[in-house]
Amino acid sequence: MTTASSADTPAVVAEARTEARRRPAAAGSALAYLRYVGGKLAGAVVSLFAVLVTSFFLFRIIPGDPVRTMTHGRQVSAEQLAHLRSQFGLDLPVWRQFTDYCGKALTGDLGTSYQFHAPVGSLIAQKLPATLLLTGTAVVLYSTLGIWLGTRSAWRHGRLGDRFHTGLALTLWSVPSFWLGLLLIITFSVGAGPIPGLFPTGGMESGDTTGFAHVLDVAHHMVLPVLTLVAVQYAQTLLVMRSSLLDEMGGDYLTTARAKGLRDDAVRRQHAVPNALLPTVTMLFINLGHVAAGSILVETVFSWPGLGGLFYQALSVPDLPLVQGLFVVFAGAMILMNLLADLLYPLLDPRVGR
Repeated sequence: MTTASSADTPAVVAEARTEARRRPAAAGSALAYLRYVGGKLAGAVVSLFAVLVTSFFLFRIIPGDPVRTMTHGRQVSAEQLAHLRSQFGLDLPVWRQFTDYCGKALTGDLGTSYQFHAPVGSLIAQKLPATLLLTGTAVVLYSTLGIWLGTRSAWRHGRLGDRFHTGLALTLWSVPSFWLGLLLIITFSVGAGPIPGLFPTGGMESGDTTGFAHVLDVAHHMVLPVLTLVAVQYAQTLLVMRSSLLDEMGGDYLTTARAKGLRDDAVRRQHAVPNALLPTVTMLFINLGHVAAGSILVETVFSWPGLGGLFYQALSVPDLPLVQGLFVVFAGAMILMNLLADLLYPLLDPRVGR
């Protein structure tokens, strides 16, 4: 009995020492991650404050008098103009307007629209579903397509397919989205030569359908704007994924994986692609931020009733509370998505945040 106990003692002692070493390492790793998260959260707060400052001062340099625009050119007296300026707080000093704006924004009050005479928050809530439907569908499609084609192009770089996809991506990435949208309208909505008009020229629905027919009607209206967004944006995803994977393909760990007898497809899926995803993950989260912002030009060209079209309407007045509110929502979505990407990095690559 004593012999067995003495034989087990070195193993027990070694295990205890190993466990003692693990605990400080784990504690230090957790502390480093908490510092990393704290730094990212602080950076997000600072960025959001910068957005509030920018949104207030940037749009006040836009030419035009909002009060005179609200009167639509009607003859109004100086007293009426002064009353309107007082009603909307435009007669206050700039510093007072700024402090009032920041205080209300921090409580979720984005002000009242000059032209719609409604709370900015409610206007954004009304238009947000249409934007999420359009750009959300486009983001899923072009992210999936870009990652798949980018992976195939990099893995078979130099071949005909790689040269074709890369050249097409570079061409489409340089095309302005509004110009491509106008071409699609001319070709597939109005009709060009033997091609008949197949799709609506704009809007989200015809207005005379219900049930499943309404779903098909909305999908019919979505085809051209979604195609415009996918054609322009998938190119960026393809090029970033291709470049990242090409950087990984010379790694020694891939040679080791092949030496172990793994098939080429398994090496790509299990080893190369996961390590090449970090830059693409950043871009995907940025694209998710664009889901809230939508695409101002594409929504305007196709008369899509979303936040992009609302932003264009607000700029034309200028409707300062609505423009500022939309700018804060757009930028806030981008900040949030970047923060989530930063917090996800340590899960994909343990070296990050250590």
